[in-house]
Parts: sequence; C-alpha cells; structure tokens
Amino acid sequence: MSELFSHVLEAGDEGRKLEHILRTRFHFSQKLLRQLKDGERVWLDGRFVYLNTCGLAGQRLTVDIANRETGLLTPEDLPVSVLYEDDCYLAVNKPAGQIVHPNAKYPAGSLGNAVAHYWRRKGEDRVFRPTSRLDRDTSGIVLIALNRYAQQQLGWRSKQGTTEKLYLGLVSGVPSPETGLWDQPLGFHPGGGTRRAVRADGQEARTGFRLRASYGNYSLVEFTLLTGRTHQIRAHAAAAGHPLLGDDMYGGSREFMPRQALHAFSYRFPHPLTGRPVHVTAPLPDDMAALVPSDRRFVCPQVKKSSLGCPP
Repeated sequence: MSELFSHVLEAGDEGRKLEHILRTRFHFSQKLLRQLKDGERVWLDGRFVYLNTCGLAGQRLTVDIANRETGLLTPEDLPVSVLYEDDCYLAVNKPAGQIVHPNAKYPAGSLGNAVAHYWRRKGEDRVFRPTSRLDRDTSGIVLIALNRYAQQQLGWRSKQGTTEKLYLGLVSGVPSPETGLWDQPLGFHPGGGTRRAVRADGQEARTGFRLRASYGNYSLVEFTLLTGRTHQIRAHAAAAGHPLLGDDMYGGSREFMPRQALHAFSYRFPHPLTGRPVHVTAPLPDDMAALVPSDRRFVCPQVKKSSLGCPP
C-alpha cells in the first residue's frame, strides 16, 4: 500500500491554496510543506499541481507523504516484537535493558538498530522516528512513525489531548488515595546526575494514578502521562512515598525486582489519515507478571497484531 494522504475538497476549500488547506485544516508543518515542493508529490484528480493551486469542490487532493530519507542506524540482527504495523506506524514491545536509540554510552544493541534490521529484511530503508522514548530499564510500547507526516501529526494530536499512554508499575506500599493526580513540577535533583526531583522552579509535570491491586507491601498501579518529563512517573511515585520496586535511583527496593517495575502497556490514538481509533497493548513482561497473580493480569489484554492501511 502506498503512503498517500487523500481529501475531497469541500465548498469551504474553494478559493484557497492547497498549501493553506493542508496547513490549517490538516496541520501539515511548514517543514513538511517545504518538502512537498521537491518533485511531483501533490495531485488534484490525478493531475500534478503546485501547492499554490486553488481547487474546486469535489476534486480529490492527493499528497505523497512517503519517506524520502535513508536510515542512518546500523542494522543489527536482534529480536523485534511487533505489536502493530501499518503504512504510517510501527509499534514494538521494547524489553527492559535495551535503550531506544544508540548513544555514546550504548553505541550498539539499541531498539533502533534492531528495527533497522527488521526493515532491511523487508527491503525497506527508513529513518528511525520513535514518537516517544522509554528509559533503558522500562519495558513496553514504543511507537515509531514511518514518515515525517505521521510523526508530526501524532505530536500535534498529543498536544490536543487526543492520545492516551498508560503505564503499569509495581510500587512500594499502597497509595492513598487510590486514585488521583500528581501535579508537581520536576527539575534536576540537587545531587546532580540524571535524577529528577520535585522543585518549584521545575517544568510542569502531571501524572494520573489509579490503584489496580495491592499485595501487602507492594501494589499494582496504573499511570497516565499527561506531560512527558524525564523520569516523570519514577520521580512522582518516589515523591509520594511509593517508589517503584527495583528503582534504587529513587529509593525503590531491589528485593523483588532487579530494575524499575514500569511497563508501557497501552497506547490509544486516532489515526491521522483515517480518523479511526487505534489501540495498541503490550502484556506484562515475565519479571513483573511473576509478582502479579494470574487472575489479576486482566489489565493487559491479549495482544493481536493489527493492520490498518493508509487509504489510497
């Protein structure tokens, strides 16, 4: 299936340049619009046109949003657990212990290297565009945009509050109240390093939480990220007196877990081309599932690989 955006012009579109329609109605970024001027990538009723063209109601506007860049990451033959895939997005289940993108400290073995190899096996050469990142020891869903339009649209929809990312964590003790909002700004910890702390001069940070089950000295909690700060859930949970199990950076005990017990298990978003809702889920990893009785694992429904094609 080709990567094409399609829209039938309406009466209100008449007299307006196609560039204006794409920017104001469909939130194409200026950078993406500039790229569309390179080559024949915009058509009206199948005929190539420039972005300064004005169309008539009933005409079909088609835009080629396919990736025109080549990947820069070295492919590595590593496992990739695909949860969802269409012509715009790839969602994978990242294991704990793997970084999302290579860096100076971890130059190889990243999720990006693994996905580059997955694409190479399919005969594809793409830029690795994760729409969000997980800490190395956090497991779960990483959603990857397959072109600049898909990345830009998801970012815009996130700002509009039409996407939802949910996490599951095992925390020390039992939160009280059981449901609420941690609305506390976060900044660098006075002790330095990458650790964050609640501080008045920090960035706005809001995390919703809901108790799902308690097991005596630890609990299963669902978290909703309403902002996206570094270590947000980890720092907020610690500030509330309920650090994640295994998260020794924030005071969590490693008695039951060798890493922070945090898993990105659900991602909902409207598809930017069809408007249809997409829901991706990832089951609890074995180390966390071992601490949750089997009859309570309903919080992570069985994953089914989905396919939602971008319409021609």
